[in-house]
Amino acid sequence: MKRLKFTPVLLILGLAALYFFNSAQASLDLKPNRNIVPTQTAVAPMPEPVVHGTDNTSVSHRIQVALILDTSNSMDGLIGQAKSQLFTVVNELVKAQRDSTYADVEIALYEYGNDGLSVSSGYVRKVMDFTTSIDDISEKLFALSTNGGSEYCGKVITTSLDQLEWTESDSALKIIYIAGNEGFDQGPVNFREACASATANHTIINTIYCGNYNEGARTGWAEGAKLGNGEYMNIDSDRIVVMHSSPYDDQINQLNMQLNNTYIYYGKKGRSYKLKQETQDKNQGSISLANSVVRAKSKSSRMYDNRMWDLVDAFKNDSTVLSDIDKSTLPDSLKSSSDDELKLAVNKNLNQRSDIQKQINDLYKERETYLAKNIEVGEGETLGQRMVKSMKSQAKHKGFVFKEN
Repeated sequence: MKRLKFTPVLLILGLAALYFFNSAQASLDLKPNRNIVPTQTAVAPMPEPVVHGTDNTSVSHRIQVALILDTSNSMDGLIGQAKSQLFTVVNELVKAQRDSTYADVEIALYEYGNDGLSVSSGYVRKVMDFTTSIDDISEKLFALSTNGGSEYCGKVITTSLDQLEWTESDSALKIIYIAGNEGFDQGPVNFREACASATANHTIINTIYCGNYNEGARTGWAEGAKLGNGEYMNIDSDRIVVMHSSPYDDQINQLNMQLNNTYIYYGKKGRSYKLKQETQDKNQGSISLANSVVRAKSKSSRMYDNRMWDLVDAFKNDSTVLSDIDKSTLPDSLKSSSDDELKLAVNKNLNQRSDIQKQINDLYKERETYLAKNIEVGEGETLGQRMVKSMKSQAKHKGFVFKEN
């Protein structure tokens, strides 16, 4: 075999070839390869945004009451008792507190058994969603009328569970009061299934039969309350509610009129709500002076918050609200006021209101003391008395206590 001799020429040619080969390879490496997925640096996931909803403390301290009334022909007395004793119930509910925090109270209203209601609804109507506005509830109660009657208790209970916005908090107190005078088992919905749905939602069902206790028990009202973890009661719905008077009533009523003068309406619906306030005063006054006094007490409580239409309550809740007010919606006397003049007027009314409410509350305590000493409690109990007694008992099982504001 011949041995190759590496001459200088061959050496130079070899080095040149090697140089050009490496240059070409480098050029090829600079071109991106689209079939290769580029390496990514691991990035820690972004934290979930915090959603600020309803305050948990407020939700857990909530009391929701759905009042379901039979508005068939024979129930005029029941409706009358509800109108007369609404503010008696409110004045007790507003005392409820737990862990030194007062409860947020909401009331809803249903009617059933009225032939004026649609057949497709099962003769059931949601009159009012859960609300804290006692003027709204009072207005709706006074607008109720009776007619005919096909009373389906299971249907109205199920409908109220489905339609109302019940809180999901297990520590809240959720109560249904259903009152009527026909069999509890009537209608297309099995009342036992309706009661089971309520208890699954941690909602108590209290039943109030308008008539003989034993008759109500025989026709399913007692069983409904038992299945709903509530209380079965009966009332004489035709009994006239006697609201006793006291030597303090005239003075409290005069203070109530002064209280109304501290309200400054605003917004598109402000004036109509101010008129509603005055109308509901007249509605209670049409029953008796004592009824007006009991309502005045409610209007002097923390529950009577009208920030949605009253500038004084709105300012009390948020002092910056004055900067966003459309002055054209204010009373005539304030429409052309400057910002400073408006603030001065609101502060003046706020101080006056606080003073008037204190006077009403102080006189009302003296009124209660007087009635306790001088008035004998009559036999039998009305709708309002039954509701207050059972509500207090059931609230205590949830850890609520009842103290004066």
